Amino acid sequence: MSAIALLVVRILLAVGLYAFLGWAFWTLYRDLVIQSRSLSADALPKLSLKVQGEQKLHSFQKLEVLVGREAGCDVHLVDSTVSGRHARLIYRQGQWWLEDLNSTNGTFLNQMRLAEPMALTVGDLIRCGQVEFEIENLA
Repeated sequence: MSAIALLVVRILLAVGLYAFLGWAFWTLYRDLVIQSRSLSADALPKLSLKVQGEQKLHSFQKLEVLVGREAGCDVHLVDSTVSGRHARLIYRQGQWWLEDLNSTNGTFLNQMRLAEPMALTVGDLIRCGQVEFEIENLA
């Protein structure tokens, strides 16, 4: 009888040990996922835009911001001089860049028409068609 009781105790100890190890690894995994999400969100600087004539400040914390007339664009501009997908603001190489997406009326940065992607700084004026907006914040 004592051999059976000893076998049951050993099985219970083994199950308890594996349950504890599973719980410990699950907790470590969950903490690593939470920490990686918070670090990746902190690594992206906030981009803030102010469209001329609007009181609202558009703020984004993502890698790519689309500007255009399409409803799916992040900065939705209701103007006939703006193309559906007019321009793109993209974060790469540690800074924000402005890129024209082959728009009909062109994209301008500080009154100069974009021929290639250009790096942005605070205070830059961007014009898409007839709509202007200013870079308020890049950090």
